[in-house]
Amino acid sequence: MSTNSSTVGQLLLQGSACISWKQDVEGAVYHLANCLLLLGFMGGSGVYGCFYLFGFLSAGYLCCVLWGWFSACGVDIVLWSFLLALVCLLQLAHLVYRLREDTLPEEFDLLYKALYLPLQVPLQTYKEIVHCCEEQVLTLATEQTYAVEGETPINRLSLLLSGRVRVSQDGQFLHYIFPYQFMDSPEWESLQPSEDGVFQVTLTAETSCSYISWPRKSLHLLLTKEQYISCLFSALLGYDISEKLYTLNDKLFAKFGLRFDIRLPSLYHVLGPTAAGAGPESEKGDEEVCESSVSPPQGTPTSLQQTPPCSPSPAATNLPAPPSRARMSRPNSGILGEDSTSLVLEDFEEVSGSESFMDYRSDGEYMR
Repeated sequence: MSTNSSTVGQLLLQGSACISWKQDVEGAVYHLANCLLLLGFMGGSGVYGCFYLFGFLSAGYLCCVLWGWFSACGVDIVLWSFLLALVCLLQLAHLVYRLREDTLPEEFDLLYKALYLPLQVPLQTYKEIVHCCEEQVLTLATEQTYAVEGETPINRLSLLLSGRVRVSQDGQFLHYIFPYQFMDSPEWESLQPSEDGVFQVTLTAETSCSYISWPRKSLHLLLTKEQYISCLFSALLGYDISEKLYTLNDKLFAKFGLRFDIRLPSLYHVLGPTAAGAGPESEKGDEEVCESSVSPPQGTPTSLQQTPPCSPSPAATNLPAPPSRARMSRPNSGILGEDSTSLVLEDFEEVSGSESFMDYRSDGEYMR
C-alpha cells in the first residue's frame, strides 16, 4: 500500500507526461458528443427515463465515432465509441419491443383506465384477467338476446363495454345495464362453482353492444389461484349487484315523497308472489276477516286508519306493541309482469286490515 502511494506521489511531482500541449481546441463534433453524453447521464428512471438516457447516449457515442474517425484519427477511439453506441441502440430496440408487447387493444385499454386503474390494479395483474377471457371482444346486434329466461345456462361472466342491455322477466322490464357493468353478476353469485343453473331473466340488447366474457371454469381457476384477483372480483361484483338493487329500489316510490327500502320485510307482500294455494276461497275468507274488523270514523283520513293498540303487559316495553291483524293477499300480486313503477303509497295499505309499514313510526319499531 505504501509502495503504491509513493508511486502516485512521484507521478504527481514529476508533472504531466505530455511533452507539448495542442494549442488549438478540438472540433465542434467532439464538444457536441460530450454535451450529449452529459444530457444522457442526467436521465431519470422508468420507461421514458430509459428512452431519454439511451437515446442521448447513442447520439453522443455516434458523435465520438465521427470525432475519432475524422479528427483524432485513432482506431481505438472509433472502435470503443462504436461499440458503446451499438449497445445503447440495442437497448432502445429492446425497450420498444417491450413497450409494444405491453400495449393492449383499445377496448381493453379503455376498460383498464375506467374500471381498474382507479382501484390501482397493477397492469400485469390486469393482463392476467384479460388473458383469461382470451382478449376477445364479442358483439350483440340490436334486439339480439344475450340470455333467455329459463333456457340459457349460467356458464360465463360478462362485462358490457359499450351499448345498453335491457333486463326483463316474463316481458316485464326490470332495469338497464350500462357500459362497464357486469351483465350477469347476480347469476354468478347465486351459484357455487360446482353448481349449474339457468338465467331467471332475459337480457336483450337495445343497441349495438360489445362485451367481454370469461368462461366460468377458467375464471374460477384464476380466482382460486390468485387471491388478489379473487378479492378484486368480489369487490367489483358486490358493487355491481348493489347498483342493480338500488336501480330496482328507485322504482319503488311514494307520491308523498317517501322512499322505501326493498330489504324491509314489510314490502314482501307487495313484491312477492301470492301463496301457492291462494285462490278465490282464500281471498273471500280474507275479505270476511277485513269486514269483521273495527271500522274507523268516517271523517278520519285513510292514511291514519288503524285499530287501537292493545294494552301492554307489565313485562312489555314502554312502546305499545303493534296490533295483530289479519293480512289479506295483495290483489293481482301473483300476476308477473306488473310494472313496479306503479307501486305507490296505496300499495302498502290497500286494505285496512293488512299489516303495513305505514302503521309504524320507524323501521326499528316495525322490526321489534
